[in-house]
This record gives sequence, structure tokens and C-alpha cells, in this order.
Amino acid sequence: MNLSELSEFLDEKTTQYNNPKFIESDPILIPHTFSKKEDIEISGLLAATIAWGQRKTIIDNAQQMIELMDFSPFEFVINHEESDLKRFENFKHRTFNSDDLSFFIKSLQHIYKTHSGLERAFSDGLTPDSQNCLGAIENFRDLFFEVASPENKRTEKHVSSPKKGSASKRLIMFLRWMVRQDSCGVDFGIWKTISPSLLSCPLDVHSGNVARKLGVLKRTQNDWKAVNELDTYLRKMDAKDPAKYDFALFGLGVFEGF
Repeated sequence: MNLSELSEFLDEKTTQYNNPKFIESDPILIPHTFSKKEDIEISGLLAATIAWGQRKTIIDNAQQMIELMDFSPFEFVINHEESDLKRFENFKHRTFNSDDLSFFIKSLQHIYKTHSGLERAFSDGLTPDSQNCLGAIENFRDLFFEVASPENKRTEKHVSSPKKGSASKRLIMFLRWMVRQDSCGVDFGIWKTISPSLLSCPLDVHSGNVARKLGVLKRTQNDWKAVNELDTYLRKMDAKDPAKYDFALFGLGVFEGF
């Protein structure tokens, strides 16, 4: 397919999957249970952070985290004391355990109390010359690890760094949830200080394999260089909203076995 044909095909697939039915079996279901901005942000970040493995398990464990925070993530983050973190002792999602979750809660409290919240933690890393959200992710990561704790080192693997070459799939997905805004009802679009044009497509096994089969990605590794390569192609089709094609690539891979 040439660029025009491919653009038409992916636009059709984006329309097919970018609808409320997508929410039911996706981790984005978790933040969709809230209406307050801060609750959406916190529950969304936690759900995105554990978004690897079986989707049902991801959703079940993300719901468990929210339940452990009394279904009020922002209030819990802001007002928790050290003793409150004991309730997480038995929590585990693959390699993300109670120590990691406790560290997330402490760091998020620090970010909201010291750095004006999650949106600012990301957007302050951008400049007028930014071509993508690398600076936003790195700024968030720097602020996130300002809190000194024995859990720092083990939790670092759960907050990936594009500067170190990671595709940062989960943070890129989280940014899509917060920043993209359309009339379809899946993404929230509650962050207004980051342009959707800076978003990238979350790159994982499914989206990467589909992109290669379609000829829009040649790099064999799913790393930050591959994210940039895919960005370049997707922005030829829609420079203002390149991340919308996540629905098409993911849907083709997961639901159609493309």
C-alpha cells in the first residue's frame, strides 16, 4: 500500500476501535470509574504502570490497588501516613510489588504537594522545540525519584527512561489517555498543556509487529529509536494526532491477529 492507501486503511481501523466498547477490556477502564481530574490521573498512572501481561489480570490488579486506597486515590495519596501503606503488603502484579506501590504513593504525594501535580510534572519538561514527549517523561521521572527511599532502585525499572533507550510504552500510553481528546469517549483529554501532536504511539509486541507487517517500521527492536521511526511515518498521515493510530495497530494485532 502507498501512503494514501495506508492512511485510509488505518483511519478506518482507528474509527473501528476508538469507541467506548474498547474501554471494557482495556486498563483505561480503571480511570474511567472516576470524574475528578486527580483521581483519573493517579488511577490511570497506576493502571498503565502494571499494563503488561494478561489484560484481565491487569484490570483486576489495578482495581485491587484502587480498592486498597478506599476508592479515593487522590485523597489517599495526599493524606496517607506511613502506617497506611501496610495495607499493600500482599499486593503483587508480576514484578511490581508492595514496595513499588508504596513508593509510587510516596512519590505521587511529593509531586502533588511540591510540584503542582502530575500534569505539571510532565509538561514542565517540554520546550517550544520539543518534537515529542521525551522531555516530559524524563522530567516526570526526575521528580518521581526525588523522594529518597530504599525502594528507589527496584522501582526504577517500572518508570522507564527513553534517554536510556526504552520505548517507554506504558508512560506513552498514559500520556495518550490524558492528552488526546476527541468525541469518541475513550481518551480523556484532561491535560491541556501538552499538545496531542507531541504524542507517540505506544510500542509493544502487538503494535510493533503490525507496524512491521505494514511496512511503516523497519527497526526490529521495540526501543526508543523504533518509537521515533514509527513517529515519523505516522505523522505523515496525521501530524496533529499521530497517537490515534494506536487504536488501529493494537486492534489489528490483538483482535484480528494481523
